[in-house]
Amino acid sequence: MAELFDMKLRALRRDRAARVGPELFLFERVFEDCLERIELLDRRFDRALLIGCPDPAWPKRLGRIAAHIDVRDPGKRFATAAGGEPIAEDAWEPPAQAYELVLAIGTLDTVNELPLALRLIRYAMEPDALLIGALSGGDTLPRLRAAMRAADALAGAAAPHVHPRIEASALSPLLGDAGFVNPVVDVERLPISYPSFERLVADLRGMGASNILRERPPSLTRMQREAAARAFADAGEDGRTTETFEILHVAAWTPASA
Repeated sequence: MAELFDMKLRALRRDRAARVGPELFLFERVFEDCLERIELLDRRFDRALLIGCPDPAWPKRLGRIAAHIDVRDPGKRFATAAGGEPIAEDAWEPPAQAYELVLAIGTLDTVNELPLALRLIRYAMEPDALLIGALSGGDTLPRLRAAMRAADALAGAAAPHVHPRIEASALSPLLGDAGFVNPVVDVERLPISYPSFERLVADLRGMGASNILRERPPSLTRMQREAAARAFADAGEDGRTTETFEILHVAAWTPASA
């Protein structure tokens, strides 16, 4: 099967974000939400795995819930800054039954084999362990998609500028197939107001979230970029356009020991 994402480029995009200073507002919102949900369990975990760590302060904050924390990130710079190691979630060798808690923050929407990634995470978890996290859903960035269609109209052909993403309805079955039980998927649609197309693109770069498709098109021409910017602006009012980020909040457990 042909790979959808360029995993080397994925790592480089995250390294670039780390180098110039990452845009953390979405990541921070999701991470804090996960901490709050875990704390409601009133349970302290021994060993946890954090997958996706754009802020090196996160492991210390997770320390109020877990005694020992391992960090993995697709970007080497993010991983190193947090004292962890790089990862490709569908191509790593996990330790067997090592973790009571796994947090996966904002990376599982850009793996080539999500079912395999979930199985590998499941393999790394003890019985009665919690997987919690978030990823982008299928309704993310509708204004950007429309702006890219305006750019493609100048070229006379459609091109894949924005990543396809998983639908919320597909996640629970995937978690069940991977061996998890009691999966819960909550959908949050977060509106963010932007003054310009360029500002949105800058935020996506700061998140390491620009195009990493293997079959991605060349960079937009100046005329295409102007067409995209006009379409984005025309979709708003009073000089601002509201873009939507769909966040899929996920929680599931491994079966308890018999």
